[in-house]
This record gives sequence, C-alpha cells and structure tokens, in this order.
Amino acid sequence: TDTPREDLLSHFEDTAEFIMTGQEQGVVLVHCYCRFFEVQNSVIAYMMKKYELSYEEALLRGLVKSKRRFVGPNPGFIAQLQLYETMKWRVDRNNIQFRMYRLQIAADQVKKAKILPQSCMDVVKSDPSLITVKPEPLVYRCRKCRRIVASASNVLPHVPKEKPVWTDRKWTLENREKMTLCSDIYFVEPIVWMPSIMQSLQGKINCPKCNTKLGSFSWIMGCQCPCGSKISPAFYLVPSKVEFSNMVSERADYSMT
Repeated sequence: TDTPREDLLSHFEDTAEFIMTGQEQGVVLVHCYCRFFEVQNSVIAYMMKKYELSYEEALLRGLVKSKRRFVGPNPGFIAQLQLYETMKWRVDRNNIQFRMYRLQIAADQVKKAKILPQSCMDVVKSDPSLITVKPEPLVYRCRKCRRIVASASNVLPHVPKEKPVWTDRKWTLENREKMTLCSDIYFVEPIVWMPSIMQSLQGKINCPKCNTKLGSFSWIMGCQCPCGSKISPAFYLVPSKVEFSNMVSERADYSMT
C-alpha cells in the first residue's frame, strides 16, 4: 500500500545502482508487480541522484512527468525524497534526521508486532563502553558506578515545547549549533545494553553494571519532557542519574597524577 510511513528511503541506494547498471547495458525497466508508487519514487530518487536535483526539480521540470504525467508521491514519500536531497543524494546513517526517521519506522513496526523486528535492528546502537576504535570523547556515565552508558552522538536533541519530527529540516548540524536545546531530560537512541527495549513496549532503563534505574522507555506512548515537548518513541536518561564526561580530559588528568 502507498502508506506515508512505508520506508523506501533506506533502499534508494540499491534501486539507483540497479537503474544505473541497467542503463550502462542499454535500457532498464523499473517495474513493481503491486505498487506503482514504489517505482515512481525510486525513479525520482535516481534522477535526483544522477543530476543532483531537488525533489521539485526532478518532478516538476518534466524529467519524470514527461514520461508519466500522473506521477505524484504522497506527503510521506515527498518527505523521504527531500531528506535524500538533504543527505546529498546518499543514505547517510549518521544524519540526525535519518536516525530520527528510522526510529519512527521502527516504532511503527513495534506497534504492529509488539517486538522490535530484525529489519529494524539498525536503530539499536553499539555499546559506547565497548568501542575501542575511535571512541567518542564525550560520553554519559552512570553516577553511581561510572559505567559509560551513552555517547554524545546518541543524544536526540529537541527544542523546549516542540515535538521533534524527522521531516523538519532545521535539524541540520548548522542549524542545531544555533538552537537552544533542552537538557531537562536526555533522550537517546536505543543502545544494545538495553535488552528489554527489544521485547517490551515500555519499561525501565537500568544501568547494565550496577542495575541503578537511569530512566525509562516507551515505543508507543512516548514521554512528556518537563519542558513541554512530547517525544515518541522515547528512551530517556534522567540527568540526576548520569553525568557528562570528557574522556580525553579524564585521561590527561590521570596521566598527570
């Protein structure tokens, strides 16, 4: 079905490569047995990538409509194509909008299946305490046992009293540096040391070392931040239970003692 939340964006690279390879050999037929909309969006994404165009340029300047005049993606797919443009016509899994997008897709799947499906396991990030190759210097630790529980890049930002949505283009790095972000509660991505998030719709988040409660999570209902923002899905750490730490300065201090 042509649903606004169906994930085509994650497959744009594969479909673009398929079309490109076919064209190199002469011609290529892009066809889907059930869903014309998957075809049109894949072709639009390919045209955007090949000619480095915006969605509007690819669609409205005749590159696609000249062949199929009734082409017209729904708002959900338009947002995916616009995000593809924002990421410079590639799937950038470090892009904050893409990470928010995949998390929303995962939440939709959890709502249906009641567990996190294998196809969405990419939203569960590596344990920052176990990363040895180029570990991030800025981390969050459990206040009680000092175990690293999240890195700075795991934090999902939000503005006071605003619900963050992946379609909002203000979440580019340049814009975020100019924004006043809320720090009342630390909303983070799911992390592999949180095993209950894969089997439950909601629950507690406890430190994997000392078992102190650090926060909570909810795939469906989300959480209301004290600032007024409604975050859904939500995985949050309470600031009084964790502390921000700079591993580089800590190592320097240790070496001087």
